[in-house]
Amino acid sequence: MAKIQYDVAVIGSGPGGYVAAIRCAQLGFKTACIEKDKALGGTCLNVGCIPSKALLQSTEYYDWLLRHALEHGIEAKAPKVNFPQMMQRKDQVVKSHVDGIGGLFKKNQIDRLEGTGTLISPTEIEVANGNEKTVVEAKNIILATGSEAVPLPFIPFDEKVVLSSTGALALSSIPKKMVVIGAGVIGVELASVYSRLGTQVIVVEMLDKICPAMDQAISRMLLQSLKKQGLEFHLSAKVTKVQKGPNGISMAFEEEGKEQIIDADVVLVAVGRRPYTKGLGLEAVGVQVNPKGFVTVDGNFHTSIQNIYAIGDIVDGPMLAHRASEEGIAAAEIIAGQQPHVNYLAIPNVIYTHPEVAALGFTEEEARTAGMQLKIGTCLFRANSRARCAGDTEGMVKVIGEANTDRLIGMHILGAHASEMMGTGVIAIEKGATITEMANASFAHPTLSEAIKEALLNALGRAIHF
Repeated sequence: MAKIQYDVAVIGSGPGGYVAAIRCAQLGFKTACIEKDKALGGTCLNVGCIPSKALLQSTEYYDWLLRHALEHGIEAKAPKVNFPQMMQRKDQVVKSHVDGIGGLFKKNQIDRLEGTGTLISPTEIEVANGNEKTVVEAKNIILATGSEAVPLPFIPFDEKVVLSSTGALALSSIPKKMVVIGAGVIGVELASVYSRLGTQVIVVEMLDKICPAMDQAISRMLLQSLKKQGLEFHLSAKVTKVQKGPNGISMAFEEEGKEQIIDADVVLVAVGRRPYTKGLGLEAVGVQVNPKGFVTVDGNFHTSIQNIYAIGDIVDGPMLAHRASEEGIAAAEIIAGQQPHVNYLAIPNVIYTHPEVAALGFTEEEARTAGMQLKIGTCLFRANSRARCAGDTEGMVKVIGEANTDRLIGMHILGAHASEMMGTGVIAIEKGATITEMANASFAHPTLSEAIKEALLNALGRAIHF
C-alpha cells in the first residue's frame, strides 16, 4: 500500500479545514487536505452558508418588488419567480466558491486527496476512495470534519418530504405548505426563503422564544417582524409525530395541553446539528470525545493526542464558519511554534433574515447572570436618517458596557445590513475599546451605522436624536 508523507494532513475541507491547510502551506509545511466529497468547501460552501445566502438574497429582491417597490415610485407589474433559474444561480454561486478553493490549493501547493480519512495511528491516516486505499503519514493532523443535521428520532431524512437544510436548498419546486420544526438560525432563515416565495410556512418550536441564544429584546422584535411577513409560529410546542403520506406529511404537536395536527407538502427539521465523526477512527487511536460527541481539546486545540488537533464544529462551541476559520489559522500557527489567540467574545453571530440579526459578545441576560454591573444603550432605526431614506426602519442597535470599566462587552443589532455593521463592534471588542471612546468617534452621515453611535451615546446618557 502506498504511503505519502506530509508535515500536516487536514481531514475536511470546510471553512476550518481549507483555511487551516492554506495557512499551514503559507508557513512552509508540506500539506495535504483530505475530503470525502467530490467538491471542496464542506457543508458551508456546498449545502449551508453560501447556497442559503444566495437564495435569501434572491428572494429578498423578489419580496422587495412585491411589498415596497410602489412606495419608491417603481412600478414593477406582476413580477414572477423563475424558480429553476433562481436555483441555477444559487448553484453557480456555489460552484464559483468551490472552484476558488481548488485554485487556492494549487497556488499554495496543497495536495487535495479525495476519499474518506480514517485515523489508523497517531501519525497515519487511511484514505479510502472506492476500492483504492492510500496511507498518509503526517507529523501533525488537524481534524476539521464539521457537523451534520440532527434528525427526529421517529422519522429519518429522505430529503424529498422530510428535509434537512440540505434538502430544503435543493427542492425542485416551491411547496405550497411547509412546516419547519425548530426556530433557530437555520429554521428562521429557510422559513424566510420559502415564505417570500409564497409558501405557507408554519414554524413549531419547543422553547418559548425563537433563536434562544440571542438577546431577548432582539428575539422578541425579530419574532414580531417575521409574523408581520406572514410566518406562523407555535412556541412552547412539542412535536409528537411526523408521518409521511401520499401527498406529503402529517404532523402532530402539543401546544398548551392540546394536540394539533398539520398537513403539509414538506417538513424541514431544523432542531440542531451534531459533530460529524463517523468513520474517523477516533476510538481506535485514543482521541477522546465528551458525552455530547464533541472532540475534547485544550486551549491550543490539542486533542488527547498531542500531534492531533481538532477545530470547528467537531469541537464544543458555536457552530460558525468564521469561528472554524479562525481556529484553523490558530492551529496552523501553533504547529509552527507561534502563540496565536482566538478571542471568542469578538466572534459575531448573524441571522440572515430581513431584517438581519447580528450578535456579539455578552447578551444582557448573560452579563447580569455573571453578576456584572452594566450600562446599556439602544437606538431604534426609525430614528436613523439612512434607514428612513431606504424604508428599512425596523429594528434597533443595543450596546452593552461593563459599568466599572466602561468597556464594550456586547453589541446586538436587528436591522438592514446588521451583518456588515457589526464589524465596528468586532474591532472594538478585539481592541478593548470603551463605550466613551466609541461614542466620541465620528460616523458618516447619513449611514445606518450612526445608530451604533446613538446607542453608545444613549448608554452614556448623551443621546441626541431621541
